[in-house]
Amino acid sequence: MISDEYMTEYKLDPDDHHLQDPGSTRLLPSVVDIPPKVDPRDPREINQHLKLEFSDILAEPSSFRSFDRVWTWSDIVFESSRLWCYRIISLLCAVPVSLFSGFLFACLGCLHIWCVMPCIQLCTMAMPPVRTLWASILDVAIAPLFASLGRCCSAIYLTIAQK
Repeated sequence: MISDEYMTEYKLDPDDHHLQDPGSTRLLPSVVDIPPKVDPRDPREINQHLKLEFSDILAEPSSFRSFDRVWTWSDIVFESSRLWCYRIISLLCAVPVSLFSGFLFACLGCLHIWCVMPCIQLCTMAMPPVRTLWASILDVAIAPLFASLGRCCSAIYLTIAQK
């Protein structure tokens, strides 16, 4: 469906003799400015560094000048070859790369939804009792052992003498 910004209403006068002439190419009595079609293919502008033009690549200083036709045709050939080479390469590469990317992101999404998040939720639910059990084990067995070991070793003094 075309958005409303591209829809333009024209009022045609059926009595206009230009509309009734079979050889007439004039259909509207005035020139109407139609806004250009906007197709944002890079809405977040992540490829700003690829926006190159002919003048960004080739430039003649004022002391050197080729024929105007040569310069114009060079510009046309550069832009056309850049455009058509990109179109052909993207035709060959875009479909396989998008297929692979779609498959990869589908697998990652499936793994995340069905494996990772349930494991995280399970750990989140199971951790409070495990934490309580671990704290009890530390308080009952490990803490007294290391407290006794610390008292036994507290009588040891080291003296460092320099010769």
